[in-house]
Amino acid sequence: MAVGHAVDAGAGDEYGGRITVFVALSCATAAMGGAIFGYDLGTSGGVSSMGSFLREFFPDVYRRMQGDVHVSNYCKFDSQLLTLFTSSLYIAGLLTALLLSSWFTARRGRRPSMIVGSVAFLAGAAVSGGAVNVYMAILGRALLGVGLGFANQAVLLYLSEMAPARYRGAFSNGYQLTLCLGSLAANAINYGADRIASGWGWRLSLGLAAVPAVLFTLGAAFLPETPNSLVQQGVDRGKVRALLQKIRGTDAVDAELADIVAASTAGAGGDSGLRLLLTQRQYRPQLAVAVLMPAFTQLNGINAIGFYAPVLLRTVGMGESLALLSTVITVAIYTASTVVFMLAVDRFRRRTLLIAGSLQMLASEVLIGAVMAAELGDEGGIRRGWAAAPFVLIGVYVAGYSWSWGPMTWLVPTEVFPLEVRSAAQSVTVASGFVFTIFVAQGFLAMLCRMKAGLFFFFAGWIVVMTGFVYWFLPETKGMPIEQVGKVWREHWCCGQFGNTALDTRNHQATVVF
Repeated sequence: MAVGHAVDAGAGDEYGGRITVFVALSCATAAMGGAIFGYDLGTSGGVSSMGSFLREFFPDVYRRMQGDVHVSNYCKFDSQLLTLFTSSLYIAGLLTALLLSSWFTARRGRRPSMIVGSVAFLAGAAVSGGAVNVYMAILGRALLGVGLGFANQAVLLYLSEMAPARYRGAFSNGYQLTLCLGSLAANAINYGADRIASGWGWRLSLGLAAVPAVLFTLGAAFLPETPNSLVQQGVDRGKVRALLQKIRGTDAVDAELADIVAASTAGAGGDSGLRLLLTQRQYRPQLAVAVLMPAFTQLNGINAIGFYAPVLLRTVGMGESLALLSTVITVAIYTASTVVFMLAVDRFRRRTLLIAGSLQMLASEVLIGAVMAAELGDEGGIRRGWAAAPFVLIGVYVAGYSWSWGPMTWLVPTEVFPLEVRSAAQSVTVASGFVFTIFVAQGFLAMLCRMKAGLFFFFAGWIVVMTGFVYWFLPETKGMPIEQVGKVWREHWCCGQFGNTALDTRNHQATVVF
């Protein structure tokens, strides 16, 4: 049975050009949007495990942690209000992605969308850091979510459209790298802020989210718009050609410009991109990727661990400061593994990296569940000889995720959408990510309380499902210019039966992988 579809690795070479300083600086600046997301991921779990924060806003949880109330080890942090603090950001992000950011990014461009997102995030950081009650804290998180709804929509499109086709994986992974660096900075700040004796350290952690927001705002203000977006907005072709020549460092850009114009013309029939994506049969495979890639990323448990790693480590008996320090180390592993991915992504097939990472994650999840099932009951702690095992296994799990599904979740969807539905499809990708993030963020602590160690076997089951999806259904897009993805879909063993007519203006050699 044909189980995948690969394109000629040299497919992206025909456009010519080189990596210019202009495109490198532009993509590096845009990728700073990942630091905003990463900083939030780092502060979500860290702040919600700080005693001073819990005492002020979630006193019931604080009393459980202090042992004033008898409760199972697995249920000490079970609070719907606490999880609402985390998931409110993603609820706001979901509504933004569905109602605003897709339309705005398609009509006004990638750069204005980034600026709007960074300003909203800046406002959210100010409100969060100055919160005087739990509802103000949740409002701050909602404003952060609006910012992420715009930034996640625009940044990933920007990177995929600006990057040379043959280096698109490494360029697009800049988002994931800055996400890791933002998360690393947040966890290091959490560790230091928790040691502030007067108890206001959580304000410092939340308020410093303004730093990446300010840097991103200033950088985005000076970015050029992408040629794809300019063509979509009807800008004079001569101006677009001049910009494309500057980006590619060559005058020979007519082939690439022709593909961009043809893609834009194909989508100019009057229907919105979202309507085309949802109603036209030929876009069903792309819609499936837009929904399932981010869904699987959440259902494998990574953000549950990302949000609540300090909470989880405290559950197994670590002290507050040691749990925060352990999380810093885990995120450092995350960052190092992401750098490894940047070096490997354009050398190995996308599907190969996804499947190998899935197997590493699967083994880790099963072992975490087994250790907790065997060693951690409702009372007491893990025996001294086993205390470090969950921490080590979380590190192995995070490493597997960060060189496979972590960056690929952002990269692959931006590679498989034709221009006429690209902004709408990216909006669906972002929205799907937010929906399942809300599910995991809102449900994790309650599920941990009720399922106990079985929760990690639940996540492991989803890793098996998503590995099967990649093996049988996900096409290979390494090296394929994004304006020519139609051929990949048409010749796929399964997706080709949908009559996919997405634009493909060139003829490339393709092979089916058995």
